[in-house]
Amino acid sequence: MPTYTAYTTLPGKAPAEELGAALETLTPVPTGVGVFEIEDGSGLWEVGAYFIEAPDETALALLAAAFDAKPFSVSELPETDWVAKVKRELAPVTAGRFFLYGSHDADKVLPDAVPLLIEAAMAFGTGHHGTTQGCLRAFDALLSAGQAQGPVLDVGCGTAVLAMAAARVFDTTVVASDIDPVAVDVAEANLAANGMAGQVICVEATGLDHPEIAGAGPFGVIFANILKGPLIDLAPAITAALAPQGHVILSGLLNEQASEVINAYADAGLSLVARDEIGEWTTLTLKMP
Repeated sequence: MPTYTAYTTLPGKAPAEELGAALETLTPVPTGVGVFEIEDGSGLWEVGAYFIEAPDETALALLAAAFDAKPFSVSELPETDWVAKVKRELAPVTAGRFFLYGSHDADKVLPDAVPLLIEAAMAFGTGHHGTTQGCLRAFDALLSAGQAQGPVLDVGCGTAVLAMAAARVFDTTVVASDIDPVAVDVAEANLAANGMAGQVICVEATGLDHPEIAGAGPFGVIFANILKGPLIDLAPAITAALAPQGHVILSGLLNEQASEVINAYADAGLSLVARDEIGEWTTLTLKMP
């Protein structure tokens, strides 16, 4: 069955969210609608929808005009078994001592590695992205230097790869949080698949606003692999939740965005320890004095 997509852009969060809500009233009804800020400093927001039937392009044009958005770009996607495609194309990933793999590559797990099973069907990151690899490499460097301490918090956990990595090597409390309840369910499923059910506290939270997070801190290591804007907004809260001499590992950043984030955390009282670039993505390690 073919899938159709429709995308547009417009300035401002509020009108973008209103347009996203209006899309859900169309016939045929979209199977999913997304509203995302474009992280390039333009102030534009992307609004998109997926359809299993050809969308009404006249209705889309009227919506775009009503919200002063660009005309929708409509495309038909070919039928693809995406999970099978991912399994074929995504090889295992080594990031320091950590080895990320799918079950189809179980025979490739290295004997001295810390294994983390992430199935291709689990959304929100399989570990191949430069941001996830960067965070794992940064954590591995802290471990090798004997500078990592618990408890550990993974903000915006997605698959909970980073939380699982900490739980594999630390006998400490690990909390994983995400604003998306689906991500929390995925995190729980990944923990179960790795035989780690119950080893990480998974919670739905906006930022650090959750009693489980407040009760587990202060944290020796805080991961936040999200986006520039939320990272800057959360700088005071993340710093306040950090233990003395604790470390923050940040990613989700394009290389050119890193300096702005470094400045935000310096203003909050943290000092830069390391900066690692993988392709177009930067990972930062900062420390509480």
